Amino acid sequence: MAYRLGKNRPVTDDRTLRLGTYLKPALPSPPTAVEYGDQVPSWPMYGNDQYGDCTCAAAGHMIQNWTANAATEVTVPDPSVITFYEHFVGTPPPPDAGCNMLQVLRYWRKDGLAGHKVLAFASIDLRDQVQAGSAVWLFGSIYIGVALPDFAVQGDMLTVPWVVPPGGPVGSAAPNPSNGHCIPAVAYDATNLYIVTWGELKSMSWDFYNAYADESFAVISQDFITANGLNPAGFDLDALLADLKEITA
Repeated sequence: MAYRLGKNRPVTDDRTLRLGTYLKPALPSPPTAVEYGDQVPSWPMYGNDQYGDCTCAAAGHMIQNWTANAATEVTVPDPSVITFYEHFVGTPPPPDAGCNMLQVLRYWRKDGLAGHKVLAFASIDLRDQVQAGSAVWLFGSIYIGVALPDFAVQGDMLTVPWVVPPGGPVGSAAPNPSNGHCIPAVAYDATNLYIVTWGELKSMSWDFYNAYADESFAVISQDFITANGLNPAGFDLDALLADLKEITA
């Protein structure tokens, strides 16, 4: 089966909120393991075998995950994800077009996907495992962009282990921004993050995340926090929403 990528290179904007600003000293260390993805029985492909819509497929998978852990799972229909993607690339969607994560997040917050908007998003400091783990724990998942190494996009990409080779991330194992891919992490333990890609759950070692993630976001959804809540002593949601209102006024 063919698999496609589709994440364009990161776009930076000084107005993007940073998660670390809103994590209070009272926030406990994240648990050693968190598992949300086991509440979802199956993950749709969402067209990522035909189009470079991984940024939008990831949004659909996050909605699945949030709703399954809050109440009743909502599986966004495939056509809704494709229509969402067409907003960025046109109709009909070209097979190899892609989009950047920041534009998807902004549109998702303002217009929603199949009626599901997000409240806010904030960037996670790269190579900060505590911050990434805290975001998965508090918000149910994180939205990750990776610059995959060339070895990871050869053969059956779904079965290639996402671990850093013994020689490190150099040569054919170096990050390649032309191999941009977007995935949500819906669980983690001491060794791995567990991500959804191409309709399957896949392990990604923390070392792989540290070596190849070139952007990472906490995404705050009412679908999840209404039922599960946030740690009020550890995360300042009110301040984040106030800052968001100011920069989007």
